[in-house]
Amino acid sequence: QVQLTESGGGLVQTGGSLRLSCAASRQITSNNGNGMGWFRRAPGKEREFIASISWSGRDTTYADSVRGRFTISRDAYKSSAYLQMNNLKPEDTAVYYCAVTPSAGAPRGPSLYQYWGQGTQVTVSS
Repeated sequence: QVQLTESGGGLVQTGGSLRLSCAASRQITSNNGNGMGWFRRAPGKEREFIASISWSGRDTTYADSVRGRFTISRDAYKSSAYLQMNNLKPEDTAVYYCAVTPSAGAPRGPSLYQYWGQGTQVTVSS
């Protein structure tokens, strides 16, 4: 079992920045490696894919709503992931979750992810 812990959320004004971190309880290893992703859920809305990164870190995928503003990365030990969020907007307000997929790629679908964190709240004031 792998536990994921998100941190870095908070309250920020429109146009501000936050950097979310996701730490795994142990180094995640598998035969092919594990991709990691970020999702969010706003009040009254369904969970939304934000970004994902492959095991190697060479491949990344972004939702159209955040492309150019958010950047996903992961550490060299493959056990942590980060989400740099710039030019934040009120519509970015949500609980943000990180997740790990058994795939080495960078998929979008939440059903492709095996482990999930508890989430961290991001609130962007107008």
